[in-house]
Amino acid sequence: MNTNIIIRKAIESDSEKVWVLMEQLAIFEEYSDSFAITLEIVKESGFRKNPPDFYCLVAEDKDKITGMLVYYFLPYTAQNRPAIYMKELYVDENYRGQKIGEQLMNALKIEAEKNNCLQIKWTVAPWNKAGQKFYERLGAEENNDGLNYEWKV
Repeated sequence: MNTNIIIRKAIESDSEKVWVLMEQLAIFEEYSDSFAITLEIVKESGFRKNPPDFYCLVAEDKDKITGMLVYYFLPYTAQNRPAIYMKELYVDENYRGQKIGEQLMNALKIEAEKNNCLQIKWTVAPWNKAGQKFYERLGAEENNDGLNYEWKV
């Protein structure tokens, strides 16, 4: 485990490094042909807008952002408590195997507790077996209560 890693909330000056990781995730998950996020969108949507469209935690090794976790709040749930939806978790391939993803997830759990959230939700691609094993190792459980649908407009 790399003990130089610092987990913190992203700030606007991290935008370019966060955007690069978002692009790398799009390549990894094979949706780069539809990836429409620009550096300006990251700055505007994540840091200049109030409230922001998304929040972001980063893993930093000296001056290099080595991982990121993007999330947003679901303010209204049937339990009358908010939830967090984790949209993206990505660690630079040169830094994998150092428990950076786990550190980011633990920081998200703390954020959820601070905000009185009942749960953290996310989806994992069916082909991403390593991701599934990672989340299960952390104690997450697959939720088969429903199927994911989307309606393109």
